[in-house]
Amino acid sequence: MGADLWLDRNRICMTDGRMSVRERAAAFVRAGAWAALFAGVALATPDRSHAADGPIVMVPHRAIYEMTLANTRGGSSVTQVSGRMVYELVGSACEGYTQNMRFVTQMENQNGSTTLTDLRSSSWEEGNGKRFRFNSSQFRDEKATEVTVGDAARAPITNEVKVELSKPAKRDIQLSGRTYFPVQHSIALIETARAGKTSFRADLYDGSEKGEKVYDTVSAIGRPTVSRTPARLASAKNADRLLGGIPAWPVSIAYYEPNSDNRDAVPVYELSFLFLENGVSQNMLIDYGDFAIQGDLKEITYLEPGKCDTPKR
Repeated sequence: MGADLWLDRNRICMTDGRMSVRERAAAFVRAGAWAALFAGVALATPDRSHAADGPIVMVPHRAIYEMTLANTRGGSSVTQVSGRMVYELVGSACEGYTQNMRFVTQMENQNGSTTLTDLRSSSWEEGNGKRFRFNSSQFRDEKATEVTVGDAARAPITNEVKVELSKPAKRDIQLSGRTYFPVQHSIALIETARAGKTSFRADLYDGSEKGEKVYDTVSAIGRPTVSRTPARLASAKNADRLLGGIPAWPVSIAYYEPNSDNRDAVPVYELSFLFLENGVSQNMLIDYGDFAIQGDLKEITYLEPGKCDTPKR
């Protein structure tokens, strides 16, 4: 399918700030892994009797979002931000989780020059976080500019991670046993919220930046609440069952460069969202410092559940 079929007057304007165009595009995909749903949500009074102590089940689904500019700050050359992203999550704890995503944008600067960016990614993660395979490609003005393919696995005893990259070049990378993969990190964050804790720090590896990047993340978790089905999703199949009355927490995740002292460092970017206990995220905001982006859900399809609902440990 051509990129033009994915765009509907979609434009993105970037600046020469802390992140390159490629870094920001990769961050959009990373945000999508969190953004199971970007829709706004109506909140109810917290119902503590609804506190869950069963297994955490990630809901399989496919969603389409349109991205828009939320705000800009002094010195930013951003004038307009929009784009379209398709995100899909399938699988379960026993068969592993597969995430597929495509994100197409046009980038325009203050001088009026535009760049068409088409980023595609696919990954599979073992339910117990022992293995992670990833494949991503980026096209600029319909020409391939970057391809990343890799396979990461944990050692049985030390828990250290070995990453074997096959593209863009063959290379092995060693990561500490403290490193989390994306779905593993999501589940750990929900477990932390369930336990009533207000912060969670972890090294996160998702194969971005040519498979060479590990982010130091610090998550702030707010007071628990209960979600209601947004009006715009009331007619979607299973929306009320999946979104209504689910325990949820407002979460903000700051992404720092590795080995930085984040007491003084400025994060590369921050994600803020309402995180439901079933792995769904709502009301997303991606803040890059000089500008911020929000997303609106345009279409949602719930997929067949995985073969099991009990997480592997």
